[in-house]
Amino acid sequence: MGLSSVDLNLLIALDALLSERNVTRAAERTSVGQPAMSASLARLRKHFDDQLLVRQGRQLMPTPLAESLVGPVREALAAAEAVLVRSRAFDPRTDRAAFTIVAADYVTMVLLRPLFGAITDEAPHVRISVKPVEAGFADQLRRGEVDMIIVPTELTENRLAFPHTPLFTDRHVLVVDRDNPEVGDAVTADELAELRYVAFSGGSVLPIADTDLERMGVHLSVEVTTQGFVVAPFLVAGTRLASLTYARLAEPLAAAARLRIVECPLPLRTIHEALYWNPRHTGDLAHKWLRDRITSLAHEL
Repeated sequence: MGLSSVDLNLLIALDALLSERNVTRAAERTSVGQPAMSASLARLRKHFDDQLLVRQGRQLMPTPLAESLVGPVREALAAAEAVLVRSRAFDPRTDRAAFTIVAADYVTMVLLRPLFGAITDEAPHVRISVKPVEAGFADQLRRGEVDMIIVPTELTENRLAFPHTPLFTDRHVLVVDRDNPEVGDAVTADELAELRYVAFSGGSVLPIADTDLERMGVHLSVEVTTQGFVVAPFLVAGTRLASLTYARLAEPLAAAARLRIVECPLPLRTIHEALYWNPRHTGDLAHKWLRDRITSLAHEL
């Protein structure tokens, strides 16, 4: 069977179905109706003579054949985009583009939130989706499932073999309620160890502060955990709890959450946030436009 007898638009549908494992979300991702996506799934099943996605309880799970197709489908679409989609110019005022960025909620608040405000009028047809940092973020970038990732270089330990550019640095500080009677204007290492904490729990990605504390043999008394950097300071407000967070996040939240910022007495590492992308997007003008906007805003911080 030659390519002339195959509807190559099915590759787009297959990629969405394999990624979302849900017909409705796959339809939304590709801007088609649910009946059209269901019809595409039926055609794909007939073409491969395989169910591809089978229902288990309330979920659709990929068959072994479908699992084996994830990588090749992404590579095929990336190759097609490199040949067909690249244009001589990108005009953010009129052109359409969609990007997926992997970033922690802390980076979303500190850097991407100003970006969204800056490009609302400049690029009215550009859509950006932000995904949390998970253990497989490097594989997501390699397979083309996301366009960019923003993570500290300390998290990658220079093992992430992708083009990248530095964005900004930050340091750890302690935040407590403004009226917390147990914490003064400064704390010692011994006093730090005696406090009770709201801590960030990154799931499979260990926070940098946790790695440093473990290396120093310091064990904090954690009473509350959250999977968001941004929410942790708000959980401190009105309590005698404390939290270690980043200065660039604590400073704008201090007034809103009635917090006091105290310098951390421990030598926790300064973090260096960087923007990484797949080299096949280096020359893509829309991609380069967004990278340049992010980098420019980061340097203004």
